[in-house]
Amino acid sequence: MTPAPETRLILSEEELDTALELLLLAEAALWGVADTALQAEPAVLGRGHFRTLFLLKRRPGLGVRELARLTSLSKQGASRTLADLEGLGLAEKSPGEADARRRPARLTPAGVALEARVCERLRAHVARAYRAGGLDAVAGARRVLQALAGARLNIGRAAGED
Repeated sequence: MTPAPETRLILSEEELDTALELLLLAEAALWGVADTALQAEPAVLGRGHFRTLFLLKRRPGLGVRELARLTSLSKQGASRTLADLEGLGLAEKSPGEADARRRPARLTPAGVALEARVCERLRAHVARAYRAGGLDAVAGARRVLQALAGARLNIGRAAGED
């Protein structure tokens, strides 16, 4: 059970700016790790491709519209990224069961392998950060990140998934 948010928490503008700065720097560090891993791959893939691979691993069956909402890409951008991955044999779409126009996407075995190689480095980076923050910081960090993600947490997920 998630504890109720602390409504009395008052943060100064400086504290909030520091948090924003740290989030931006952490994002840059994570993308640096991902970029290095992607450069080691034979296919020329960018950050949008990796985000799509990762989200398809975590939420198999996403459609273009859901992918666009999760990544803040346009539908055309999400469609193009997914088409690139399909062309490289890393993802595949199939006709939807209820609506043939909706074509849920899944990773192919090659897509699963590539995503795993990149995420192995990212998980190591995140694990080092969690160890530096200490055990009691993990739950708090997760709650903060969940609150920042907001409604995106539920896009493309079955009810009850964590």
